[in-house]
Amino acid sequence: MEPKVTSPVSAAEKVDGFSRRSVRRARPRRSHGSSQFRYQSSRVELSPLPPLKDAPVAELHDLFCKKLSQCCVIFDFMDCVADLKGKEIKRAALNELVECMSSSRGLLIEPVYPEVIKMISVNIFRTLPPSENPEFDPEEDEPNLEVSWPHLQLVYEFFLRFLESPDFQPTIAKRYIDQKFVFQLLELFDSEDPRERDFLKTVLHRVYGKFLGLRAFIRKQINNIFLWFIYESDHFSGVAELLEILGSIINGFALPLKAEHKQFLIRVLIPLHTARILALFHAQLAYCVVQFLEKDVTLMEPVIRGLLKFWPKTCTQKEVMFLGELEEILDVIEPSQFVRIQESLFKQIAKCITSPHFQVAERALYFWNNEYILSLIEENCYVLLPIMFGTLYRVSKEHWNQTIVSLIYNVLKTFMEMNSGLFDELTASYKVERQRELKKEHDREQLWERLEELRLRKIKSREGIVPNPLPNGQSLVGTGHD
Repeated sequence: MEPKVTSPVSAAEKVDGFSRRSVRRARPRRSHGSSQFRYQSSRVELSPLPPLKDAPVAELHDLFCKKLSQCCVIFDFMDCVADLKGKEIKRAALNELVECMSSSRGLLIEPVYPEVIKMISVNIFRTLPPSENPEFDPEEDEPNLEVSWPHLQLVYEFFLRFLESPDFQPTIAKRYIDQKFVFQLLELFDSEDPRERDFLKTVLHRVYGKFLGLRAFIRKQINNIFLWFIYESDHFSGVAELLEILGSIINGFALPLKAEHKQFLIRVLIPLHTARILALFHAQLAYCVVQFLEKDVTLMEPVIRGLLKFWPKTCTQKEVMFLGELEEILDVIEPSQFVRIQESLFKQIAKCITSPHFQVAERALYFWNNEYILSLIEENCYVLLPIMFGTLYRVSKEHWNQTIVSLIYNVLKTFMEMNSGLFDELTASYKVERQRELKKEHDREQLWERLEELRLRKIKSREGIVPNPLPNGQSLVGTGHD
């Protein structure tokens, strides 16, 4: 095999992470999921078993377990024409198991549980393939879909019917659905196939609801996955799905909130906002944050200060998302909490209004369209108007986008209606300050002009010095004498 040749990376590319992404390489051949890593090397011939619906009641459990055993055979889906008969027999058996689990009562007796968990584990637990595209962008590139999905989907369907069955007994199932099982389940959330992650989300939610003893473990492992994603990896496919599960978990937290839950919010959920791929899960993340704040309003200040700490400096798309989340938070804030963070918050909003990117400025100005936020601003007009006035007045004269200018005029008009006396006072002081700044700028320009004149005069004087005229028009310039 020939050695793999890699192109050298320049020093500029190492510093600038965007330069390498600007020229995207051709996407390498995709792996089509994990099927290529897990099929059984020794071929197993499957023979059709009698249908479950025709089996006598006395033989139903035995036939059910035989079909479970039959479904433990793994096939190679990388070769689409290999073992077609066996694949079809397994698919038909899985369909029967799903249907039987939904319609039959009294099927889940104690000896069946280990057989069910064995079949599920053999099929879904496997090593996920590494991404063959090192520059994989979830927002632009197509994910690697699992080619064994025709079987895998039915296994997940069966698993869900098993968990939702009226005959399901958690006291028996907890011997087999333990911490190791849940840990392996959570690892599968890194699958690139969104269909699998969607099933996993529902399965984990059912497990969390039925197994009280596993709840703390599940929360801890999700916490660990997020910390690993934030500080080590920057890539995990199932962040959005895990956050969606957390949203419903947080909604069920008892009051007052435990210290561990508050720490999770401040130390995990807030730093998650720094992720490069925030756009893929921001809606779910913002929902979780707001759920916490509705449970405990005292968390408002540390959450908002945390968002201001991690405020994006160069990514306008993330700035727009942060502003949207801030508005959601302010919708549920108490006036007493608003007073504590209003100055630092509106200083950041003022910076956003000055952004040359019109979507950032527009999103910040939309805060004044929110009636509740507007009422908070009106109550604290004496504090907020001095912070905002200079920025609004200046940008109204200088911004390139006419829509932004129109929105700013509306905001200024709103402020004037809130407190015309303070508005007039700030207008007068702004004009005086502006004249002072213009005078400083004029004086500075004049100073530079005088300095430039002095520099030129000095050069001319050095070039034109002729202390003693020499014969034949000679000069001392250039003779070494100064």
